[in-house]
Amino acid sequence: MANRPASAPHAAVRPRTRTASGPLRRDPALRRAELLRSLRERDEDLALLAHLTAIGIKPLSRYERPLTDPLRSELVALGLSLGVCSRRTEAGGEVEETVFSRHSALIDVYRQAFDNGSLRLSPELGRLEGYLFGFPPCCVAAYFDRPYAPNSLSREDQATLFHWACDGCTITPFLLPRYREALAVVRGA
Repeated sequence: MANRPASAPHAAVRPRTRTASGPLRRDPALRRAELLRSLRERDEDLALLAHLTAIGIKPLSRYERPLTDPLRSELVALGLSLGVCSRRTEAGGEVEETVFSRHSALIDVYRQAFDNGSLRLSPELGRLEGYLFGFPPCCVAAYFDRPYAPNSLSREDQATLFHWACDGCTITPFLLPRYREALAVVRGA
């Protein structure tokens, strides 16, 4: 033992301490919860969008403000690819959007269709946007016919969604439980 260098302690004697980052790196569920908690503390909608996208309920999501580097890093740590898109307002201003998805090809499609374009959408581009965001096609069509038309959803259920449900939608009832579950995960993180 006397010949062992001081810088290389024996493995059995090495102190065993756990840092907060150690278990998080080894346990993906803990890491995901920590990332969602961090996102939620800054913006619950962003955390919910990120979670819905990361688990595959939404194919692509959009955050309508620029993201800080730490927020970008957290989205990437959730397994999401990111893209930035500039859009024009009717008054000539510019809005920066961040889009994210598990699939970079969807980001490419979004950017090709919407980068440097107007925020005001034609029905054709609205259908594409709705498709990319995972909105029911009947809800997208109804929205362009009559925006925010009354539907049978409770205010709470409608507020949980990221699209305006059309009255009598047959797809939204299948999405709602998954959105509610995702919101519970985000709030419980």
